[in-house]
Amino acid sequence: MRNCILLGLIVLISVSCKKEITESTANKDLKETESNFVTNQTHADSIYTFAYLPTSTTKQIVKHKYYTLSYNEKFEQAEWVAYELKKEYLTNNDFKRPYFIEDPKVVTGSADWRNYKKSGYDKGHLCPAGDMEFNKDAYTDTFYTSNISPQKHDFNSGIWNRLEQKTRYWAEKYNDIYVVTGGILKDSDKKIGTEKVAVPKYFYKIILAKSGKEHKAISFLVPNEDSDKSIYDFVVPIETLEKMTGIDFFPNLKNLKSSKDF
Repeated sequence: MRNCILLGLIVLISVSCKKEITESTANKDLKETESNFVTNQTHADSIYTFAYLPTSTTKQIVKHKYYTLSYNEKFEQAEWVAYELKKEYLTNNDFKRPYFIEDPKVVTGSADWRNYKKSGYDKGHLCPAGDMEFNKDAYTDTFYTSNISPQKHDFNSGIWNRLEQKTRYWAEKYNDIYVVTGGILKDSDKKIGTEKVAVPKYFYKIILAKSGKEHKAISFLVPNEDSDKSIYDFVVPIETLEKMTGIDFFPNLKNLKSSKDF
């Protein structure tokens, strides 16, 4: 009888210790996961923090190693893509362009590239492949269909391309910038493909730089059309974009104003 009682106590103590170890390990894993999530979002040595991410109207934020996006299933594309662009990222490598594929991290499923086939629209990058040529994996990750939006060819290769080139100029000027870009998504937008991918009438881009203790920004709203105008003709207040999208682009930076003086 005594042996049975002792054996029971040993089993009880063993189970209790195991439970404590399991809970401790789980808590440790959770903390490490949370820490890694924030670190990956901010790229550890970045001057930018997790707080720089815009709000999401869909609550479907998808994190890739070098960029983050908020996917809008209703319109089958990202409502915004945000990423850091450092001066040292500005390099040209002759990487082979991969095929566009669906984003495995989008739980609702990102649009199939075939929606764009014979649509008359380019598969326009939101985070440009040209901004990610410093690393093959970073470059390849820009070819997820969650990172593209239907763009008219003359827009994509014209005014939008000029704005992307200017963005690289600012990355070199300020050494490190933060970029947020996307389309203005509306129910009235034209749709393409079997999945009804929306064709935005306007695209926006916001560039944020930190100079000393101060932040400065410049934001653009550009029609999805060919244009010979200066990119500065499309500068708008960030508040204009927030009203059009319902997104708070920098929730922890109060009173941030955009200006042509950038």
